[in-house]
Amino acid sequence: MAYTFKLPDIGEGVAEAEIVKWLVAVGDTVVEDQPLVEVLTDKASVEIPSPRAGKVSQLGGAEGATIPVGAMLIEIEVASGGASAPAPSKVAAASAGAATATTSSPAAAPPARVEAVPAARQAAKEHGIDLATIAGSGPNGRITLEDVERVLEGGAEAAGPSAPGGSALEERIPLRGMRKKIAEHMALAASTVPQFTFVAEADMTAVVAHRKAARARAEAEGIKLTYVAYIVAALVPALAKYPLLNASLDHKTQEIVLKKHYDIGIATATDEGLTVPVLHGADRLGLFAIAREIERLAAAAREKKLALNELTGGTFTVTTTGAKGGLLATPIVHLPQVAILGVHAITPRAVVRDGQVVAREMTNLSLSLDHRVVDGQVGADFLYEVIANLEDPARVLREAK
Repeated sequence: MAYTFKLPDIGEGVAEAEIVKWLVAVGDTVVEDQPLVEVLTDKASVEIPSPRAGKVSQLGGAEGATIPVGAMLIEIEVASGGASAPAPSKVAAASAGAATATTSSPAAAPPARVEAVPAARQAAKEHGIDLATIAGSGPNGRITLEDVERVLEGGAEAAGPSAPGGSALEERIPLRGMRKKIAEHMALAASTVPQFTFVAEADMTAVVAHRKAARARAEAEGIKLTYVAYIVAALVPALAKYPLLNASLDHKTQEIVLKKHYDIGIATATDEGLTVPVLHGADRLGLFAIAREIERLAAAAREKKLALNELTGGTFTVTTTGAKGGLLATPIVHLPQVAILGVHAITPRAVVRDGQVVAREMTNLSLSLDHRVVDGQVGADFLYEVIANLEDPARVLREAK
């Protein structure tokens, strides 16, 4: 008999998910807990497992399609009597710790949801147009606002897909998956936040020396001791001293929310784009523990094994430009936070100390701020506090595990 498995609720506030990649096809035989599909929400990329063993008879949408929670995700032919509700714990566990299964029962599949951008859906509703009569010109046939406007202007209702480039000199890549989420989030941040960036030099000579002395011991404990760990350790006391940097702005209540916990987002490059896993409770960790957690989160991000709670709740973010560090950048504030710190290459530079030109290990730090919450003076004071902690690391470092 046919068992209809609906898209489960995979996180508080998540109403829909994009199908990134099907891991099975119609006709495939699957076993219970076998990964079926990779989906992407506003919060995380997760794999959803099969709640039943059987043969796949129908898929709920094409790759790139967005479906709401509760809609048919997949239909599986199962042996008679084997279609009882799935065990929520199994669905939840296999979704990288991020998904919670909803109870599903055999039922007819709901009508296919017409894929359309929100503006097109709203315009069609206002003018009484059936979206099912319009052929979309967007990626994977998604209906755009322009498609609806063509109908309103008397154009053909069956608009074909947009033509690809007229020659091999062009290639069109659908904006989907992680890249699409990054684009949406960055556009929202740039259009919402009046942000500015303050840049200052930091003398990392003491940090470089400390890391050199501690590296062998860290490696013996299986820890990769990076400079980012030192940055996080220096941030926490500075955030405690300047709480406006560890805050968010509640638009509904028009209140600035000061966070009394220190959960640091670490921007991490993956094959699909930039992900920001969160190091929770940084104030409770020593240097080695911070380094160990950063390495674990980075690996989980690249392997798509982050739990939902490891992608949410950040209060401040650190981003680095990696091996090609450059001089400075203007990182974009990661909503709903109000500040992000960019860390650049550490290189020997000629600087003046006590009237003498000497070589010191220097870096530039770029602090981008939400000007609605943080003024320039407060931002500058905060950054110089971070720099003071880095230039005298003994005042903030705890190597306890």
